[in-house]
Amino acid sequence: MTRDPADRWHALAAAGTVLLDGFHAVKHAVRFGAELPLAVTADKAATLALARDLAPDTVPALDTLLTPVAPATLAALVPRPHPTGVAALAVPAPRAPARTAPVVVLDNPRHLGNIGAVVRLAAGAGAGGVVTTGTTDPWHPAVLRAAAGLHWATAVERRAVDALPDGPLYALDPEGDDLRSVTVADGALLAFGSERAGLSPEMRARADGLLALPMRPRVSSYNLATSVAMTLYHWMAARRPA
Repeated sequence: MTRDPADRWHALAAAGTVLLDGFHAVKHAVRFGAELPLAVTADKAATLALARDLAPDTVPALDTLLTPVAPATLAALVPRPHPTGVAALAVPAPRAPARTAPVVVLDNPRHLGNIGAVVRLAAGAGAGGVVTTGTTDPWHPAVLRAAAGLHWATAVERRAVDALPDGPLYALDPEGDDLRSVTVADGALLAFGSERAGLSPEMRARADGLLALPMRPRVSSYNLATSVAMTLYHWMAARRPA
């Protein structure tokens, strides 16, 4: 007898899986090899039609993975169901960053959506990974949602400042050297302070140098994800296309 999907969901959630909410999160998780012990949809035909339009490479896997459930069941399982009516439980896979590209370090970030946006940026830019310090979990469901399931496309982990990977660390700070005057090495760590407090004293002490983003006078700051995007683009623009 097949076990009820809701019972399976609760058992898996209690076993340490993480929530992927929405078609795009599930799609990316499938593409980049996440282990998905259970994926549910309120309308399997509609979900597969969406996959055929937007991500045809994922259709065979989704056709096998997706378990249809009633909309009321989905609403009971997921605190805030995505409009696409798809959700999954995935096995988290933190891993050490690759050192063939700069690693983004978020120093005690507080906003879950910002962390997710940075993971998405890192995956798209081909960064070596994202490392967070502090108490916020970079595998929180809200981070996964904002990252659109791209945690499996790059390395994402949490470490203490004194346990960061080796390599030159450049911290972004308004008092630093203009970013445009510096070539960012592939093995560099790029540290960004928290949204409210900026760089911690520990991160400043660890930094080998400070870099500043170009900014119009009297404008106080950029959003965290925007700052990461500008810095990674500077690194990408200096590289020759493969």
